[in-house]
Amino acid sequence: MTGAKAAPIFCAENLSLDLGGREVLRRIGFKLGAGEVLGIIGPNGAGKTSLLEILSGRYQPKTGKVVYKGRDITRLPLFERARMGLGRTYQTPIVCEDLTVGETFKAARQAYKPYLTRFDAEYGANLVQFRTPQDRPNSQLKTFERRKLLLANLLMRRPEVLLMDEPAAGLINAEIDEIDQILRMLSKEMNMAVLIVEHRMELLDSIADRVIVMDAGEIIAEGKLADIIDSPAVRAAYFEAH
Repeated sequence: MTGAKAAPIFCAENLSLDLGGREVLRRIGFKLGAGEVLGIIGPNGAGKTSLLEILSGRYQPKTGKVVYKGRDITRLPLFERARMGLGRTYQTPIVCEDLTVGETFKAARQAYKPYLTRFDAEYGANLVQFRTPQDRPNSQLKTFERRKLLLANLLMRRPEVLLMDEPAAGLINAEIDEIDQILRMLSKEMNMAVLIVEHRMELLDSIADRVIVMDAGEIIAEGKLADIIDSPAVRAAYFEAH
């Protein structure tokens, strides 16, 4: 079984979050199956990145829980979730500019045990078709190369769930097409569960099995993007002033 029909590998249940005395998230819940791509959209300030911070372990929710492979991981820190098989990418692809590409791979291989070999690094690089020379300084990498480098470093550890914050940000159309193909391969061929926050509707329309729409910290719609994008609630969230 694949996609939405599979038993969920990753779940959020009744998540709420307060920041600075303000309620940022209210009663957020979803289930994500192995091999499924779940998109999350919403206007700025909807709470999308805050949700990712809870899911990855940087924030603790006020209520609710995060469940991975049947285990409640709500109180586990980010690094423990990463070691269990959760990968996370960020909107801005920040790399250490004092290192070369090869040194970055080495640091990732030796970040924690079990230490990986250069063959594992080659595996991650091949998955995303990252062909940049090992001696090239990170400071010379363009945005898409930085995204690929960071993603390759995640994939060498073979995560089962991938949380992505706007992977198409700053990319041109040809690069977005390549991201599309990479995510299809990860989800459909490698059976990885992918949750992606994204503003580029054409990317989500192409790859997402389901889309959740958030506004003001709540889920206001869920389903196929083509089926929900013109609903009154979604149009109001995007086009009416808050």
